[in-house]
Amino acid sequence: MKIVAESRCHEGRQLTLEHPSSACNGPMRFALFLPPGAAPANKAPAVYFLSGLTCTEENFTVKAGAQRFAAELGLALVVPDTSPRNTGIAGEDEADFLGSGAGFYVNATRAPWSAHYRMHDYVSRELPEFVESSFPIDPARRGVCGHSMGGHGALVAALRNPGRYRSVSALAPISNPSASPWGRAAFSAYLGEEGPQWRQYDASLLVRKAPLDLEILIDLGSADPFREEELKVEQFVAACRESGQKVSFHLRGGYDHGYFFVSTFIEAHLRHHASALVFADD
Repeated sequence: MKIVAESRCHEGRQLTLEHPSSACNGPMRFALFLPPGAAPANKAPAVYFLSGLTCTEENFTVKAGAQRFAAELGLALVVPDTSPRNTGIAGEDEADFLGSGAGFYVNATRAPWSAHYRMHDYVSRELPEFVESSFPIDPARRGVCGHSMGGHGALVAALRNPGRYRSVSALAPISNPSASPWGRAAFSAYLGEEGPQWRQYDASLLVRKAPLDLEILIDLGSADPFREEELKVEQFVAACRESGQKVSFHLRGGYDHGYFFVSTFIEAHLRHHASALVFADD
């Protein structure tokens, strides 16, 4: 493990780290905020935040203003990069929706992507195990949140791994990727022809079969330019209500898709997680 950067932040520690990943067959970076008081004798609960297309571990860390609320609530924040980097795969840097910055949080099964792009295993298994064994993070108190492509990743990670997370939320998630242009392009490249593998990574399909025993919080801007064609959040909410999945959905008037939207509502999301990770009776 290599510490790339470290700063004091709201009386806690903000780090950027690099470590070898077996899931992604190469080095991966992530950002970590440790709240004040986090120590081996006082392990902090953690929210794993998955970012969107074209992002690195820096976007949310720098733009969302989440550390102030995380420090107040005693939450650690773990923010992985959105894909492997510099793998040598031809064309990995050419498109916003495929390759670098666009791992889509799936385990690729189609060459050449399958050699490195196993982001579902990385974010749901390998990274938590590494972080929770290396830092004062409580493995029994884990939440997952994400934005856009990362919202898709957060919903899928929770739905595919029931009991692994005690809280889940998403901001403007890609909610039905099998029916969106970005999702279909990525799934075709990573997973091959449409079929059962696609259904493993589509939250709107997963929730119909196996709802979670917790409430999902979702925010979406009414002025989000990707709302209808790419995100399809309302389809996911309808699937939740049909399956009995508890969901708290807020359509925020006038907000778009960017980090002004994320920074406006991240406090509510962190308080949603804290209610399950910090204040809940075990």
